[in-house]
Amino acid sequence: MARKGAITCFIVLTSFAIAGQLIFRMFGITLPAFEIAGGLILLLIGLDMLEARRSPTQETTATPKSHHKRGRRHRALGIPMLAGPALSRRSWCWWAKCPGFWHWEMAAILGSITITATVTYFVLAAASRVRQVMGETGIRILVRIMGLLLVALAMQYFVNGITDLGLIPRH
Repeated sequence: MARKGAITCFIVLTSFAIAGQLIFRMFGITLPAFEIAGGLILLLIGLDMLEARRSPTQETTATPKSHHKRGRRHRALGIPMLAGPALSRRSWCWWAKCPGFWHWEMAAILGSITITATVTYFVLAAASRVRQVMGETGIRILVRIMGLLLVALAMQYFVNGITDLGLIPRH
């Protein structure tokens, strides 16, 4: 699951780094709308974490039904949790005529995406060992703290989207 989640994260981030502007234009989505929607999704996930609810990405005892759902779990882990908040404010397109430094910037972004997906894999792969060290109580405390941070991040995305729409004045 760690490998599939990291690969999904890599594919989604790379796709949006290369063709994000085109995808947004094709569907008529503005970046503020995406920020607001992403903020709302992260808010819901963060609230679940604060209430210590089990998410669909958490491992459960293997049953025939749970084995069938594994394919959905890596997508759920890879897209909203890992790749969702990471979209860049800059638009990129390979076919556009860009200044010479653009290639270095794109290489840096793609390199960062690769490093992020790789580190994500190792962190997720070590999750069972972290669980053993921290114990159930430690995990619950950590999940609630991370949920609070995620709710704060979600609200910041929401405020950024509202500000970019011009509904809230910039400071």
